[in-house]
Amino acid sequence: MSEIKVENIENLTPKHINRHENYEYIKRDFVKKWTGDCEGCVVIIYEIPPKKSNYPYHYHNSKEEVFYIISGEGLLRTPEGERKVKAGDIMFFPAGEKGAHKLTKTSDNENLKYIDFDTAHKIDVCTYPDSKKVAIWGEGYNKVYNEKGETDYYDGE
Repeated sequence: MSEIKVENIENLTPKHINRHENYEYIKRDFVKKWTGDCEGCVVIIYEIPPKKSNYPYHYHNSKEEVFYIISGEGLLRTPEGERKVKAGDIMFFPAGEKGAHKLTKTSDNENLKYIDFDTAHKIDVCTYPDSKKVAIWGEGYNKVYNEKGETDYYDGE
């Protein structure tokens, strides 16, 4: 992309994903490398409904992430344990096992809303320690595997 992009969050098309009883979210894509918006980053605004997570516990082998919580509160799981997070908190997740994370909206009130800033690569390998899966995400390739072969994203969650 060779131009500045300015957009109001209300103008970003929400995508509601609800394919598993424990995982549900609304996302609004702002910029993505693989759609030609930018050269090396991804910016997505997420909302997680009460008592849900958006993704299982995982880490990226090549990309780094930064979350900034806009509103709400939740529980962040990392290799160091669990801690409460709330509006105004900013989190950095390095690539690799030390950056493993899962964010859950624990209370019954408002959604947890946050901005996810990621580095982008042509291919990212994502590891899911709890379910012993590996996912390969990238330009034109999205597959999830366990020790038996290709599997569903939520298998073992």
